[in-house]
Amino acid sequence: MSTKLGIRKWLSFIIAGFVGQLAWAIENNYFNLYVYDCTEQYFWIPIMTAASAAAATLTTLLMGALSDRLGKRKAFISFGYILWGISIIFFAFLDPKSNLSIVTGSTMAAGTMIVIMDCIMTFFGSTANDASFNAFVTDSTDTSNRGKVESVLSVLPLIAMIAVVGLAGALTKDTVVNWPVFFYIFGGLTTVVGIVSIFLLPKDTIQPNKEEPYIKNIFYGFRPSVIKNNAILYIVLCTFALFSIGIQVFMPYLMVYIQHVLVITDLNFTITLGVVLIVASIITVVFGLFMDRIGKNRIMIPALAVTVAGALGMFFVQESFAMVGVMIFGTIMMTGYMISTAVLGAKVRDYTPVNEVGLFQGVRMIFLVLIPMVTGPFIGQGVSYINAVTYVNDYNQTVIRPNAYIFLFAAIVISLAIIPTLIIIKKEKEKLNGQEQNATN
Repeated sequence: MSTKLGIRKWLSFIIAGFVGQLAWAIENNYFNLYVYDCTEQYFWIPIMTAASAAAATLTTLLMGALSDRLGKRKAFISFGYILWGISIIFFAFLDPKSNLSIVTGSTMAAGTMIVIMDCIMTFFGSTANDASFNAFVTDSTDTSNRGKVESVLSVLPLIAMIAVVGLAGALTKDTVVNWPVFFYIFGGLTTVVGIVSIFLLPKDTIQPNKEEPYIKNIFYGFRPSVIKNNAILYIVLCTFALFSIGIQVFMPYLMVYIQHVLVITDLNFTITLGVVLIVASIITVVFGLFMDRIGKNRIMIPALAVTVAGALGMFFVQESFAMVGVMIFGTIMMTGYMISTAVLGAKVRDYTPVNEVGLFQGVRMIFLVLIPMVTGPFIGQGVSYINAVTYVNDYNQTVIRPNAYIFLFAAIVISLAIIPTLIIIKKEKEKLNGQEQNATN
């Protein structure tokens, strides 16, 4: 029997979750395009991705432990969102080609400022979303309803991307986005939701965890005894890490690849990505309604296989049939990606100890964000040197564009995640058999 959550919790999940994903969609996709537009230097993308991942992980370790220690989720979420939105607005003033820019001089100065500001923005975002909102969701759900909740949450990033792409399309003229208005809108919306969440989110119900000193709590999830007692959780995290590394091989370059390599731009870009994201989201939501009933273990390997199939299809897409190819194989890839994320995310919540939810958010970030974002983008950059295509940009610099090999290598890495998935299934069967034997005795 599924535990009912109530309208207030569902609204909290959807509104705070959706707007948080809007902000992350900008950070994970359009900041890459933004730094590329501002500097026309490809190498800033993996640097910025790795720096923000490190900032996100460190923030979540510190603020997740603090959230548990104080017994507070709501204040961290609400005020974190408000500051998160303000920091997004600040990006409107970093484009050296804009009259509003506070950055003058070389593209190196612009790229450096964008990376630094991205880390500052990530601090507020990770405090609000990664450390506090994720813990709030785990606190508010149980094993009977997490599959359903996680399927909805896994769709939100793509719905957010649809909204971001749609607005960017409306603001695009001659393939140049009106960046200031773009940042004003999404930064303002994030701030407004932070204010609304003060009244929307239910009161905190968790008890302050002050049994250990704060510094010890930060490193709680790295203790050998904790890892041993939560072995399945860490195997799930390793699986999620491998899967996420594969996703990060192509994801930071996806917008640049579609626009600058496949030459799908302006309205065609909006239509293509809109079809991919809408269809994939619908399939995932419908599938998620039955996830808890079907069983997560029956879904994991097929979902990973679908992601691999879609990535392999994207590898073969050519400019001559780019729109159709991306619509077909992009939809397959994104559907597998969202369903895999939903299943693995639900399993992480299932095995997170109830009384130490905040303490484990930093560990979760290491496996799901830091490791993937530090390794995946550099793999993507490295494989782009295979049959590399160079060109001279507006600043008379020779640069390399990402190529189709980012999808081939993504498929290879994601395939590796099947190995720990099989171990998870085996461990859970052994655990279930042990429980049945104990019950019989």
